[in-house]
Amino acid sequence: MIDRDLLKKVRKIELSTRHLVNEVFGGEYHSVFKGRGMEFAEVREYMPGDDIRAIDWNVTARSAVPHVKLFEEERELTVMLLVDASASGAFGTSLGMKRQLAAEISAILAFSAIKNNDKVGLLIFSDQVEKYVPPRKGRGHVLRVIREVLYQQPRRAGTDLDQALEFIGRVMKKRAVVFLLSDFIAEGYEKSLYQVARRHDLISMILRDPWEQQLPEAGLLQIHDAETGERTVINTRNARLRAAFRERNARELETLQRGLRQHKIDHLFINTAESYVEPLISFFRSRASRMRR
Repeated sequence: MIDRDLLKKVRKIELSTRHLVNEVFGGEYHSVFKGRGMEFAEVREYMPGDDIRAIDWNVTARSAVPHVKLFEEERELTVMLLVDASASGAFGTSLGMKRQLAAEISAILAFSAIKNNDKVGLLIFSDQVEKYVPPRKGRGHVLRVIREVLYQQPRRAGTDLDQALEFIGRVMKKRAVVFLLSDFIAEGYEKSLYQVARRHDLISMILRDPWEQQLPEAGLLQIHDAETGERTVINTRNARLRAAFRERNARELETLQRGLRQHKIDHLFINTAESYVEPLISFFRSRASRMRR
């Protein structure tokens, strides 16, 4: 039986992101992500000014007329979306939950990819691989990807980035553009992250809620760790506690970003309290500018 509420929500995301894809991200995406290289297009007679290194000696010998090989950019890409579905994604104190943010960004990236005739695949993970959707083309496939991101019910609550990255390393034999959407609240994944970055074009999208970086002054709060089930009560009127929390999380985020920079992994930080449109546009344009240099 078709879940009509599910279809409505998927359709709403498609409609809300279509304009962004058509007017903004589609063109930016094409200029930022290149194909795998050059592929053979045709052979034609040599013309003055052609690169002699492109001469096809076999055809030249058969025809007794110099011919050159022509190549064109192999435009088709494979785009993989790695989406963190751990329990910490079901958290948001402002515009929405991190899980919803991941779904909308995934939709923009997926629709931008198919607009450029690229394949899109999906890996949803917690502390295990929850769902793998092999790369394919087409609008119907992208709608399935969005449905899976929105409504996959993870069997586990924890986060294991290492396992997800190792899985991608095994199944993706050819170079791909890999978007990793996660809050990166995990440990022990750095080696696998850097290995994937060496083989693929990896972009890390750090999704966080403001309360994960700085506690509000709201009196007594019961804190529930959705991944471990641990609960504790804290007094947010305590200025020292708020300062320690803020400084610890700022250090953790800086360490993460410094490691990504050192390994030349593109990344961006997206806050659930703000629109993701400007950060994405800035990322695309900054990356395009670097590629033109």
